[in-house]
Amino acid sequence: MPQDHYFVPKAGPAEAAGEVALRLNGRTVSLLTGSGVFSKRRVDPGSLLLIHCLAGPIPLRPGDAVCDLGCGYGAIGLAAAILQPECRVFMCDVNPQAVQLARLNAERLGLSERAQARAGDGLEPFAGMLFDRILMNPPVRAGNDVVLRLMDEAGRRLRPGGGLAFVVRTKQGAKTLARRAVNRIGPVKEIAKGGGYRVYLAEKTDGPQRE
Repeated sequence: MPQDHYFVPKAGPAEAAGEVALRLNGRTVSLLTGSGVFSKRRVDPGSLLLIHCLAGPIPLRPGDAVCDLGCGYGAIGLAAAILQPECRVFMCDVNPQAVQLARLNAERLGLSERAQARAGDGLEPFAGMLFDRILMNPPVRAGNDVVLRLMDEAGRRLRPGGGLAFVVRTKQGAKTLARRAVNRIGPVKEIAKGGGYRVYLAEKTDGPQRE
């Protein structure tokens, strides 16, 4: 099956095919996964590196509106909701089956009131909303055009002072994508690297920043 299959909408109800463990601040949570979603046998190393940054170099603030763009079964977005109990999390994915799993996982973890998931292309499911943080493990294998379109959309939907945090495998063009993010969003910092991945934060600096 092509490696970008998770970016293609799937018809029919989600079927949980297994569970993966995610350890956060000394707590281990279990997430349902299914066939046809990205990294169904484990939380992938890139997402884990980005999640690790949310507990340190990219802290979330109380009241932040956080979007997990291309959420899959919700690992990054739900981790954000656990790590910062006072933020609001919005998860979206083009794959309706993945979104159903993200909803199930939010319910199982008691996070449904603060973490919602909707299906649709890019940020369309939350039309008109602005975010303080957008988190993305971009679908690189879907092609540069797709990834850059999502990045452009993220730039338009960030509040001034907000940022897009994204993780990319080094050998899949991480440094090139970071350079492209500068013109689309603003200054880019490399936050972490490890296991062949790099995490970047692109900050939107135009206009008055949030107090």
